[in-house]
Amino acid sequence: MRASTLAHRMARTHEDVETYLLTLARPFELDQGTFVVSSGPDSPPIAIRVEAPVVAVRVDIGAVPADTASHIELFRKLLELNASDLLHAAYGISHGHIVLSAGLELENLDVNELDATLSDIDLALARHVPALRAIARGI
Repeated sequence: MRASTLAHRMARTHEDVETYLLTLARPFELDQGTFVVSSGPDSPPIAIRVEAPVVAVRVDIGAVPADTASHIELFRKLLELNASDLLHAAYGISHGHIVLSAGLELENLDVNELDATLSDIDLALARHVPALRAIARGI
């Protein structure tokens, strides 16, 4: 077997994800094993955690409003965005917070797949979050 084939088949690691982030010129900090990736000055950070066999990518968008009257509109909007605007990530609710998350298979991860996922999240943060926050505030 050729060396390039062997290298391609080697298991991916935390270090590979770090190398991909550096290659993509994505500013990040490492916090207790989690990559905290900057998504811009007005956007929440993107957390990337390597837990073999997956790489979990997650953004905390904000708290679900206490006012239950806005829940139907907000939840409907989240489902519509999942179906129409997102390819690699999805909105959900976790512990009372709206989250945007994606799961990637670590073994086959490459820089292009990570880039596509981060681009999907960047676009969602820029296009969706202001409208979601307006619904949550009842504006």
